Amino acid sequence: MGQETVCITGAGGFIASWLVKKLLSKGYTVKGAVRNPDDGKYKHLRELEGAKERLQLVKADILDYQSMIEVIRGCDGVFHMACLLTDDPEQVLEPAIKGTANVLDACAEWGVKRLVMTSSIGAVYMDPNRDPHLVVDENCWSDLDYCIQTKNWYCYAKTVAENAAWKQAEERNLDMVVVNPCLVLGPLLQPSINASTAHIMKYLTGSAKTYANLTQAYVDVRDVAEAHILVYETPSACGRYLCAESNMHRGELVALLAQLFPQYPLPLMCSDQKNPRKQAYKFSNEKMKGLGLSFTPMKKCLADTVASLQNKGFLH
Repeated sequence: MGQETVCITGAGGFIASWLVKKLLSKGYTVKGAVRNPDDGKYKHLRELEGAKERLQLVKADILDYQSMIEVIRGCDGVFHMACLLTDDPEQVLEPAIKGTANVLDACAEWGVKRLVMTSSIGAVYMDPNRDPHLVVDENCWSDLDYCIQTKNWYCYAKTVAENAAWKQAEERNLDMVVVNPCLVLGPLLQPSINASTAHIMKYLTGSAKTYANLTQAYVDVRDVAEAHILVYETPSACGRYLCAESNMHRGELVALLAQLFPQYPLPLMCSDQKNPRKQAYKFSNEKMKGLGLSFTPMKKCLADTVASLQNKGFLH
C-alpha cells in the first residue's frame, strides 16, 4: 500500500499520533490536518521517522468546509479522528456532527478511495434496556434518550455523528469504515497527558483515595492505530469494528496496577460499600480479530502506560 497519500484530521491526538507513526513507517505520505501547524505541541510528530520526507502538517478546521476541501485534495484515503473528549455539550456537539459532515462531503467531492472514521464504544453500549446477558457487538447502538438523561454528551455526540455519517456515506456513495474504540491506554507520544491517561494517573499519584463501583472496557493505543490501518488496507473491511481488549471493574484495574507497581499509593477501597459489585458487560471483538489484529493484554498495556508516564516525568 506504501506510496499512497492519506489525510488524518486531528493528527496531534493520542491515537492519531500513533497512527501517523505507523503510517510513516509503512511508507505512506501523511497530511496531518491540525489547528496550528506551528504550535510546539506537534513537535513529536515532526520528530517521527520518515516525517521530514513524508509528513505535512496543514492548517485546517473541520468546521470550515473550504479548509477540508483544501487538505483532502489529492489524498487516496482519509482518517477522520478529530474530536474533543469532553462532556460539555457546547464543545462536543458541533465539531462531532457538523465537522464529520464536512469531512464526508470533502471526501465525496474528491472521490477518496476509503474514509476511516473513528467513532467510539460510546455510540454502541449506552442502552439501559439491553439484556445484561447479551454480548455487545457491532449491531448495538447507544440509546440517545438515555445519553441525554445521563448527560453523557460525548456518547450522545458520537452516536448522532456516526449515525448521520452512515446516512451521508450512503447518499454520497462513499466507501466508509468505522472503528469504535473503548477507553484507550498505552504509551504517550505527545508531550501532554490526555483524558484517558488521566483516568489511571489519579490512582498512581494517590489523589484518588477510593475507586468507583464501575466497569470499563479498555484497549491499547497501538492496537487502535493498527486497527485503523487494517480496516483501511483490507478491501473487504466494511461497517463498524469494535476495538476493545478487556472489560474490567475499577477494582480489577487498581489490583493489576498494584501488582505491577506496588510503590504507588493505590486505593484499596471501593467508594460504594453498599451496592453489589457492578458486573462488566460482555462484548465481542471477533470482527476486529478477523482482520488479523491480536490485542495487547491489559497487563502489558498498563505496564507500558506507567513506564511512559515515568519517562516523561509525570510520575516519579
